[in-house]
Amino acid sequence: MDSIQTPNNPTTTFLPPPPGLHIPTTTTAVAATSSGGGVSIPSLKVPKPEPFDDSDVEKQLQLYSDFCRVSNLFREAFGNVDFPGDLDSELVDVKVSISDPNGVVDLNLPAPNSQPEEEISGFLDPDSGAIVPVPPNQEIAVTTPRRKQSRVKELVRVMDLGLKDQVHFREVVRKTRMVYESLRVLTSVEEEKRVVAAAEEEKRMLAAMAAAAAASAAAAAASAAAASSADGVAAGIGMPEGSGSNGSRTYRRLRLRGDLRAASLMRDQGLWLNRDKRIVGATPGIYVGDIFLFRMELCVLGLHGQIQAGIDYLPGSMSSNGEPIATSVIVSGGYEDDLDDGEVIVYTGQGGQEKNSFRQASHQKLEGGNLALERSMHYGIEVRVIRGVRYEGSASSSGKVYVYDGLYKIVDCWFDVGKSGFGVFKYKLWRIEGQEKMGSAILKEARAIRRSGFDFKPMYCLSVDISNRKENVPVRLFNDIDDNQDPLCFEYLTRTTFPQFVFHQSGKATGCDCVDGCTDGCFCFMKNGGEFPYNQHGILVRGKPLIFECGPFCGCPPHCRNRVTQKGLKNRLEVFRSRQTGWGVRSLDLIQAGAFICEYAGVVLTKEQAQILTMSGGDSSIHPNQFSDRWAEWGDISQVYSDYVRPSYPSVPPLDFSLDVSTMRNVACYMSHSSTPNVFVQFVLYDHNNLMFPHAMVFAMENIPPMRELSLDYGVPDEWTGKLSICN
Repeated sequence: MDSIQTPNNPTTTFLPPPPGLHIPTTTTAVAATSSGGGVSIPSLKVPKPEPFDDSDVEKQLQLYSDFCRVSNLFREAFGNVDFPGDLDSELVDVKVSISDPNGVVDLNLPAPNSQPEEEISGFLDPDSGAIVPVPPNQEIAVTTPRRKQSRVKELVRVMDLGLKDQVHFREVVRKTRMVYESLRVLTSVEEEKRVVAAAEEEKRMLAAMAAAAAASAAAAAASAAAASSADGVAAGIGMPEGSGSNGSRTYRRLRLRGDLRAASLMRDQGLWLNRDKRIVGATPGIYVGDIFLFRMELCVLGLHGQIQAGIDYLPGSMSSNGEPIATSVIVSGGYEDDLDDGEVIVYTGQGGQEKNSFRQASHQKLEGGNLALERSMHYGIEVRVIRGVRYEGSASSSGKVYVYDGLYKIVDCWFDVGKSGFGVFKYKLWRIEGQEKMGSAILKEARAIRRSGFDFKPMYCLSVDISNRKENVPVRLFNDIDDNQDPLCFEYLTRTTFPQFVFHQSGKATGCDCVDGCTDGCFCFMKNGGEFPYNQHGILVRGKPLIFECGPFCGCPPHCRNRVTQKGLKNRLEVFRSRQTGWGVRSLDLIQAGAFICEYAGVVLTKEQAQILTMSGGDSSIHPNQFSDRWAEWGDISQVYSDYVRPSYPSVPPLDFSLDVSTMRNVACYMSHSSTPNVFVQFVLYDHNNLMFPHAMVFAMENIPPMRELSLDYGVPDEWTGKLSICN
């Protein structure tokens, strides 16, 4: 490739415009100015990746980066080498089909320089399903060693799925995400234990050093000659190399990253999705608007396969025609030349940045992900767009969440001068019409509602707070469908009302005597089977038949980690009118998987009282014993650990009571029924010890984006509406 040189600096090499791409006339001049004065331009050996969540985890990520680097080097070194000897007996031809009647379309691209495009354009069968023309009687074959997995990964597009298939793929994704989140939360508990153990070890060492120093001082007072010897002993025992002057030592310990560990364990068990094929277009089971807390989860699901890089693509070395094809991009503001207007994006190519900076330090090259985007534009292949958005509810140290915003077409590509004076590749992406509303736009809308309250569409806001300030946060009532105002006719309950005999029959009042929060080994710790049900952030570790929280008979303070559901509502919920489900519930906040949402509250009726109420002609009761045992799914890691056993302690007797919500109820009563719910009921005791009358607490089964309806498996839905009549 010829280089562009300047008279002032003839040794400086600049990137020439790629064939077929427009370059402004000012590029050469600006580049020459930038390189003038004898200032050398630093060169980058590798493209600059997207910023990662945490700079402190370099060592943990080294395993992944080394693996990718060595793999690429191996492909470059041995991809086209002819080995000596007769290998015909060890090779087999794999023919790649163009279309599949089962709704999966393979995107086999024409081999480069095989035939001009105008010669093969006439061979495109409009009914074949292929998006690029392939001549008839020409089969694209890939030679691969027998008994080894092929390096060629097929590009496929999944389309025309029936309702049953859509439900199936969604369930696969849901369960995979649940395993990932369960492993991540479990890792957070292990990390908490490591922190406590490290602190105790440090205290023990400091105490030993202090004792050694005291012994040294006593010996010094007895004899000046012995003092020198005693100081030497003390230095060897209590002041090892690297210690401070006061005997303290600074420990640097790598933090156990739950997102990385969960992904690694699932990969070892073959639980990553879409590994055998590269999905082009929409990924089955993933909806527009889905939110992910960590980038590693995108890799696990096959939505975006790069840990750090912003462009995911099938490399040319793995493509059937030797050309790279882009499948997805992450837009997170990592480049100074990016422009994001929602429906239209001007995306900057990768490479040429300074380390730990957004500024360009050299010209970008038409290679790797940049070339893949250009080839995708040439073949008209759409890309998935995931946006990295800063959000106050993020669990990541970067403060970002990742939102899938749908499919975009690459409509233009050009080489231009960036803000820092270096050449960059730019790609114009248009969002394909007919898709659901962008998740990033919904995040902004939910934020606007939280900030404005009644001022946001006031004509449809029936109440700013139907709880009348009984909850910690307001519960909004919204109806832009019809004139129904039924939720305003009920008295609001914040928690379930139990009859007095429940407290009298609870047995002897017992509780822990912890002073500054419960610790391992305390009474409540043992009462829960020798473990705490929540991590330090109040996230449920795994579902159980029953959870014992600290109550009024415990000595621990309100901030104890074992007091979660009793604190009430934290997320800002909204009761809204829906054409599909009648009244429904959604959150204005992002709800993390395993987080407590609210209690399913009502007035407790005994079996006899419920029968009398039914005979009088009104049945507005919820039966807790009919809630499905979805709690068993949360924390189920049996796919990773074969010795995992479903929790069975404590054994709960049959629940023989009902919740009357005919006159008093709370927000949970309006949750819709679904056979694939995103929330579940977990039974909890805290204000009494009667096992037959627990609280029904609602937790999240997955990361629930703002404005997405909450759905619960009631166990006995109405046959026709798919929803309990009481919820309407």
